[in-house]
Amino acid sequence: MADERLIAALDFHRMEDVERLVTALGDSVSYYKVGMELFYSVGAQVVTWLRQQGKDVFLDLKLHDIPNTAAGGICSLMRLGATMLNIHASGGYTMMKTTAERMHAEAEKMGIPCPKLIAVTVLTSINQDDWEGMGQALQIKGAVVRLAKLAKKAGLDGVVASAQEAALIREACGEDFLIVTPGIRPAGCDVNDQSRVVTPARALSDGATQLVIGRPIYAAVDPKHAALQILEEMEKVK
Repeated sequence: MADERLIAALDFHRMEDVERLVTALGDSVSYYKVGMELFYSVGAQVVTWLRQQGKDVFLDLKLHDIPNTAAGGICSLMRLGATMLNIHASGGYTMMKTTAERMHAEAEKMGIPCPKLIAVTVLTSINQDDWEGMGQALQIKGAVVRLAKLAKKAGLDGVVASAQEAALIREACGEDFLIVTPGIRPAGCDVNDQSRVVTPARALSDGATQLVIGRPIYAAVDPKHAALQILEEMEKVK
């Protein structure tokens, strides 16, 4: 049985690879992430196809622009039927607030369910050296919490953040706030290009609501077996 806390990442650029993985995973996974590589390669058809299969979609395009442009972009993407969309928290309070308000108003006008809107805090590939090289004075954890609180104030449903910061975000933003965590690696897996990684059980225990997991599933010899092992680990944390 699928667990909506698991979001499998479709880090491909061809529809045939998407169809092969989704078919192989069957009913073990109900929620998928579509990122830039895939969306820019095949376009909206991948969201349409996934929805036709009864799957939820996290459309991970990380919009970051002036408020009016970001809001317009999200409203356009919303029409595709994705379950969750995101923008960059570093776009600032006004951008986030404008986007959230416009999205809710447009959904009401169209008579469709409004997707969840979350904000990217600090990418999980960024380590402290990278962060300091960008001229940032705060420690990463402090910056993530500040951005999460700003996203909540702006009316967003949650954030994307490393699970290493999940407990701090949960404490700062309360229980009814989504914390979507990439950089999840089951024990024994390579970390690849991620810097701030955590196991599935630890992420959930620390307050994460949903886990985005890519390579450990799609690069496995048996993707469904890999997914079921992850789900078994997740089931230990309610």
